[in-house]
Amino acid sequence: MRSVGAMSDSIRAMTAQLVSDPASMIFLPLGEALRQRGQLDAAEKVALAGLGRYSESADAHDLYARILGDRGQLELAFDEWDIALRLEPDHVGAHKGIGFLYFVAGELDRALAHLETAARKLPDDDGAQTALARVKEALARRAAAGNGAGRETDTAVLTEEQAVVPGADPSRLFLGLEGAEDGLLLLDTRGLRLGGGLTSPEGDDVADAVSAHLAGVSQEASRTARLLGLGAWISLAAESPDGHLFVVAPTPETLLLLVREQSVPLGRLGVVADHAAGVARAWLEGLQ
Repeated sequence: MRSVGAMSDSIRAMTAQLVSDPASMIFLPLGEALRQRGQLDAAEKVALAGLGRYSESADAHDLYARILGDRGQLELAFDEWDIALRLEPDHVGAHKGIGFLYFVAGELDRALAHLETAARKLPDDDGAQTALARVKEALARRAAAGNGAGRETDTAVLTEEQAVVPGADPSRLFLGLEGAEDGLLLLDTRGLRLGGGLTSPEGDDVADAVSAHLAGVSQEASRTARLLGLGAWISLAAESPDGHLFVVAPTPETLLLLVREQSVPLGRLGVVADHAAGVARAWLEGLQ
């Protein structure tokens, strides 16, 4: 293990090299060293400067994703790792990162696929091996005990990993997700807000009013889908000049509303809603 002094000397040396040659790939180990020291502002500055020069570098997106993850900006971290995988489908760091995020969200099947790839390519990485082992244990318990017991196991895994811990405090429901206090809203089918928040463009709190207006949406969506012969509804999306809306049902008794600016594609809203719904399910199960 390197001493603090040795790491400081290394950072100074890499910084000097980057200053003398701004196009150097030394920004990758420099950004990681700064991240490990907890100097996230400096690490982010280095990573973004590197991305400006090497936008097609999967390693650069991986570095930035890890910094975002340390900041608790999990949605943005997922985006960066997703970009890294599109640039380099076998990128180990991106598989490990996305696998962990699915692990945090309670999406164990998806976590398994990514963590298996990471663990296979990094057999000496204790973090990847431990996360994979816990995912496999949770899936085995779920298969043995049934869906109900499996959900309890998933919640326990999240708690052990210090993820979004289920509890009775609705203000912590979406802690760590972008828009945790404005733009993510969980309600029951009667229109009662359970967690999250939403404000109007003027800054007024409209969460309770919007929740009330959404009462019965799930039943109407089910009825319409049935009449049209479409089967069970999965999500609802709406576009407007001022923003996009996306609605999913984390459980049969709840709805999740996601609101984002018009610049955010609806497809991206679906990914974010999927993550938030997993967090909401774990939180709801923690109340039982």
